[in-house]
Amino acid sequence: MIPVRDLIGRCDVALITLDSLRLDVARAALDAGETPQLAALLPPSGWEARHTPGSFTYAAHHAFLSGFLPTPARPGRHPRLFAAAFAGSDSTAPETFVFGEATLPQALAARGYHTVCVGGVGFFNGQTALGRVLPGLFAEAHWSPTLGVKNPGAAARQMEVAAGALSALRRDRRAFLLLNVSATHTPTHFYVPGERRDSVATQRAALATVDAALPILLGALRPRGDTLLIVCSDHGTCFGDDGYWGHRAAHPAVWNVPYLETVLKGDDA
Repeated sequence: MIPVRDLIGRCDVALITLDSLRLDVARAALDAGETPQLAALLPPSGWEARHTPGSFTYAAHHAFLSGFLPTPARPGRHPRLFAAAFAGSDSTAPETFVFGEATLPQALAARGYHTVCVGGVGFFNGQTALGRVLPGLFAEAHWSPTLGVKNPGAAARQMEVAAGALSALRRDRRAFLLLNVSATHTPTHFYVPGERRDSVATQRAALATVDAALPILLGALRPRGDTLLIVCSDHGTCFGDDGYWGHRAAHPAVWNVPYLETVLKGDDA
């Protein structure tokens, strides 16, 4: 387990959520060599299988931002990287960053971090009371239609916005970034020319655009020093599996998600 308690205050924290990305899609793209940037961050074993705490974006992100990241998909008590303090927690370890605040953005802000949210799907759009809840947890929040699910170039644009926010920050000021990647969320059919329906294949094509844009963000993180980097899906989605379409359903394609955690070394390492 990464000793997060000792890292807080010394490095940036970046949580990248690949919205709706299925575990099997992530693994197939990796095996086919379609995601070389992510492959360079992953261990030799590839994507770790985990169970999400929520079957749709709003629920999953609320859990993530309270310290409940996806849980390893195997029996046992698994220590968490972050944990809001409460009595009787079985998943708090000596390496866990435990905080008294209700959410991780609030906790990191209290410790001098600048908190940044780059939204993707509608729960981050700030256009309704509901769409302001999650971005409202951050000191700086970004969303526009160009960052949303209907723009085929959203992945690169989101990375550019996130990189711009980081580059505008003093290098001695630590940052917490949440980047909710919209490209892998439906609709994805336009990532495959001629397709009219979303599928495993179209989501896989969408993921390739995210991977191609990733150097934009990594190029902004590395000059700032080390980064605790977490890349995962908030939930999967169904494309007709057992008759199910979409998410917010108790189906393995929804609950099983890809997960990566690592310390991205800075340029001066």
